[in-house]
Amino acid sequence: MKKTLKVCLISFLVINLIGPVLVLLSGDISMAGDWRTANRESTGIAPLPQNTSDAVVQVYAARAFNWRGIFAVHTWIATKEKNANAYTVYQALGWNERRGLPVVVPIIDIPDRSWYGYPPVIVADIRGEKAETAIKKIIVAVKNYPYKNDYILWPGPNSNTFTAYIGRHVPELGLDLPPNAIGKDFLPDGKLFSVTPSGTGFQFSIFGLAGFLASRTEGVEINILGLVTGFNPNHPALKLAGIGKIEFN
Repeated sequence: MKKTLKVCLISFLVINLIGPVLVLLSGDISMAGDWRTANRESTGIAPLPQNTSDAVVQVYAARAFNWRGIFAVHTWIATKEKNANAYTVYQALGWNERRGLPVVVPIIDIPDRSWYGYPPVIVADIRGEKAETAIKKIIVAVKNYPYKNDYILWPGPNSNTFTAYIGRHVPELGLDLPPNAIGKDFLPDGKLFSVTPSGTGFQFSIFGLAGFLASRTEGVEINILGLVTGFNPNHPALKLAGIGKIEFN
């Protein structure tokens, strides 16, 4: 029995490492980039405030900078209230902790910037009255986030822990975070059980290092050492560590 369990664990780790290896070999990740000169311009995927009076909430994910991008993405949330002329961006930043600042500092900013050379994709996008309701809940959830001054790259709490926390408290987002959003499964306050970030299922997690989830939004995921593999039968997709989500339309 122990031998079988050991073989299964080793096999699962090997499978989970295939994705990061393929990402590395793809050449899409720059290992020698300079964050000071990396692209931080708008990618043009967010609606312009001057053209959109409705409230808007968007969640973004982009490859993490440098070698981290082999394994993970960085996620953040952007909101625009009804008739507002600018976006507020919410995200957890590790370098703030090193400078003695709060990890989460909401700022007025361009919502869809490239993340130091890596263009983002939209993970969630809601508008109108639903977005207005979500924004109110987001503001409260940000204030209650328990790790305002803490940031640990792996296994968390990190930027993806923050985004997942907001998702759990704002079900309007229906948040299906990418499987390579390492840290999303780090549950606050040492909890072992919680709803999923989408709010439509449940998950078990041991400090983000091992666990599983099942949800009608996220599907099924298994987490070993922060590397997640799974599938979604409701919205056909394969989820692979490093690579992310492969959808079948």
